[in-house]
This record gives sequence, structure tokens and C-alpha cells, in this order.
Amino acid sequence: MKEVETIHAEGQILCHDITVIVRDGKKGVAFPKGHVVSEADIPELLKLGKDHLYVWEQDGNLCHEDEAAEFLAKLCAGENVRASGPPKEGKIELFAERDGLFVLQRESLRAVNDIEELMIAARHGMTPVRAGEKLAGTRVIPLAVAREKLERAKAAVGETPLLSVRPFRPLRCGIVTTGNEVFYGRISDTFTPVVEEKLREYGSSVVWRETCPDNGARIVRAIRQMLDAGADFILTTGGMSVDPDDRTPAAIRDAGARVVSYGAPVLPGAMLLMGYFDRDGTEIPVMGLPGCVMHDRRTAFDALLCRVAAGVRIRREDITALGEGGLCLQCPVCTWPRCAFSVL
Repeated sequence: MKEVETIHAEGQILCHDITVIVRDGKKGVAFPKGHVVSEADIPELLKLGKDHLYVWEQDGNLCHEDEAAEFLAKLCAGENVRASGPPKEGKIELFAERDGLFVLQRESLRAVNDIEELMIAARHGMTPVRAGEKLAGTRVIPLAVAREKLERAKAAVGETPLLSVRPFRPLRCGIVTTGNEVFYGRISDTFTPVVEEKLREYGSSVVWRETCPDNGARIVRAIRQMLDAGADFILTTGGMSVDPDDRTPAAIRDAGARVVSYGAPVLPGAMLLMGYFDRDGTEIPVMGLPGCVMHDRRTAFDALLCRVAAGVRIRREDITALGEGGLCLQCPVCTWPRCAFSVL
């Protein structure tokens, strides 16, 4: 920093807060650190007894924190993401413009944050967000930062912005309810209403419903009929354990599904099956849902449903990665997805 006469300080960046003391003894910040002195500020500074100021010694290699925050915000803002506007105290926040799945370029984010004096703080990726929700905030640590560091950040990010929101698609779903106890009317089907409610959270609807006994051939036939009718997503409820009467996993395979994973490192929801059917070159997702979906507030189903609703193809490694954070703590008040359960 350097010392300058206040009367010649226009355009300079203050290195420290300048306080004002009012008559009742209170004091506050009249000009904050990082403020760019304007012509109109000079008389006010002189009234505060500031004939000299400490300012940043600028050259072409330095970038003011506000300009740097705008630079970083542009690296962040991808599809359906907006910046908060002009920097406030050197910070810019980013928000979702619509409902959808928040997608974060994790490795690029780490690369940027590994550059000293730069920072971007974001919420967990692969979680559902609503329009207007905050996604991230960015700033630089000092009042001015070397432009070379910003260029390194740009190179680390490349052509794909760090943040985006993939909109949810309205899926036409088919549900196959399995189990002799439901088929023969021994108990009421309390499973399907739970699944329908979760689908509605993402704008999807159940168009086809069928109840089958614990009979593999009947389940296969129901699934294939729904696929032929044009279902975008198939779900089966019940029959997912290793009991001899539970025929659903085998029936899903027999119906032609390529199973990505039968089982997930998530509690509740360990017995979930995730797979895909091939219909004329288009992948149609299928899930076999374990009984916990019926009675637990959030399960492995929720972790994957938001991705399916946004058109994200789920790989086995996506499921295995859920092990860290895959234990639901059954909080008295559920705040998912604003918690650590089943997020990456």
C-alpha cells in the first residue's frame, strides 16, 4: 500500500475502514476497506480529518475484489443460474433460476479453490433445488488479487461452467405393485400413494398401475405392457428382499432390464435396484423399491429419483459413491436435501 493526499485519491482503493463517530458516542464505518474513492467522497473524507489515505498501490497486474468477484461469478453461472448483481462487500452470490437438479463440476471447483486467495463456496451437487434458492457464493480473500490467478481459474474451469441446474422433466410413470398380501386383498396398498407423492415433487405422474402376485411371469408381463404403452419410468414396489417369495428383482431382469446395481450403500434403502430398459435406442429407467420407502421419510429412492427426474443417467459408481453420507440420521425434523444424507 501507499500513502496519498486525499485530494488526489479519486479512483484509489482504500486499504482500511474509515470510521465516523457521531454525537451520541457511537461510531460506524463511513468508508469500508476496499471502497473505491470517488470525487464526491473527497469532501466527506476531509471532514473526517483524513488529509491522507492508505491506498492499494495499483498496477496492471492487480484486480480489485469487486471485479474479481464478477470474474469468478461468470465462471460459475451456467444453465439456469443467475448472479445476484453488483458485488456486495466483495462478494457475489448465485441462485437457481428454476426448479431442477443442481449440478456441480466438483473437480473444477476444487482446482479453483486450490488457487491461493480465490474462493467459491457451493452447496452439495446432485441435489434438488427450487427457483430462487442460493447455490453458491464467491469472492477473493484480499482487496486485490493478481490477474494471473484469475486466468489460472479460467483455465481450470474450461468451457463448462461450474454450476448449472438441469430442469426436472414431467415423466409418465408406471408402477407395478407386487405381493400376494396386496393382490389377494389381505392388506391395503399403502406403498403406491407414497411413491406417487414423491413423483409429484418433480412434476411426474403415474399413468399406469398394476398389482401382481408374487409371480415372476405376471410381473414381467406388467412391466413389458407399460413399456410398450410408452412409460418413461417404471417402478416396482415390494418383493425386493431375499425371501423365497420375493420375485421382483429376477422379474425386472427377465423383462429385459440391464441392472446397474441391485443394492446401494444407503440406509434406509439398501435393497434398491436401479436399471435401464432399451426401447428403440432410448434408455428407460427402472427402479425396484424396497419396503423402507413406504415408511421412512427419505431413502436411497430420494437420492436417485431427483437425478432420474432431471434426465441424468445413473452409473454404478454414482451409487457406490453414496456410501459416504449414505446413513440417514433420522432427525426429528427432516430438512433433506439441506443435510448430508445421500449427497455428493
